[in-house]
Amino acid sequence: MPRINLASPTPWIQSTIRAFSPSRTGSIARKTLLPTTAYLNPNTHRSFATTPSLHKKAGKANMSHARTDSAPPVTEASANTPTDQAYDLSPLESNILKAMEKLTHDLSQLRSGGRFNPDVVEGLKVQIGKGEGKETARVKELAQVVPKGRVLNVIVGEKEHIKPISSAIAASPYNLAPQSPHPDSPLSIPVPIPPPTGESRKAALEAAHKAGEVATTAVQDARAAHHKKLRKFQVDKSVRPDDLQKATKKMEEAVKRGVSEVKRIVDGARRVLEQ
Repeated sequence: MPRINLASPTPWIQSTIRAFSPSRTGSIARKTLLPTTAYLNPNTHRSFATTPSLHKKAGKANMSHARTDSAPPVTEASANTPTDQAYDLSPLESNILKAMEKLTHDLSQLRSGGRFNPDVVEGLKVQIGKGEGKETARVKELAQVVPKGRVLNVIVGEKEHIKPISSAIAASPYNLAPQSPHPDSPLSIPVPIPPPTGESRKAALEAAHKAGEVATTAVQDARAAHHKKLRKFQVDKSVRPDDLQKATKKMEEAVKRGVSEVKRIVDGARRVLEQ
């Protein structure tokens, strides 16, 4: 390969050197890096305009609820209208439920075949104290009733309660005869349980029937209270006649369900007692 003499370059080499000289390359670089579009004058830029939000002026009705953060005024919940009260069966249903609970409790005091239920002894009232300081308490508050075979052991907490508790048990309508405590158990009152008889079964059935009648009367009393309210709306003409008619129909349906439930509970208890 022939050697190139740089001391006396040829015209081709000279043109090449001038093309890549520092002054030439700087000019090329500047032309390459400059943007093709003209710069915008910062002074000609326009900023976005903002408009403050408009707030509604609080009037007299909203003056007490007006707030600086433009939140809507707080309004109180409106009370139930007479029409709403006419359709509201919650008081009626609550009274019917109370009658059911009492009926269930009364029937739970009866046992199959007229057998004695120890729970009735715990519910007897006892007079304790003397003179003006006399008080009334339940047996379950003063003693513990423990059934054992055909005997109820009434274990008292204090010796002075033996006599009033024994008197309360003897005076009950359950034909019970409490005995004196045994020397080995001075705080325990033995109460023999009478065997079930035909009379006790009959008494249990009569008690179940009476409990059913009491529950049915309570349901009818609840109906009378609700009907009285509807009658008041009718006299005041605060509820439309068609709404009153619909509310009365709903009331009768609720009462009918309550009476049917009372009958179902009593019939079930009677079947158990007759076994």
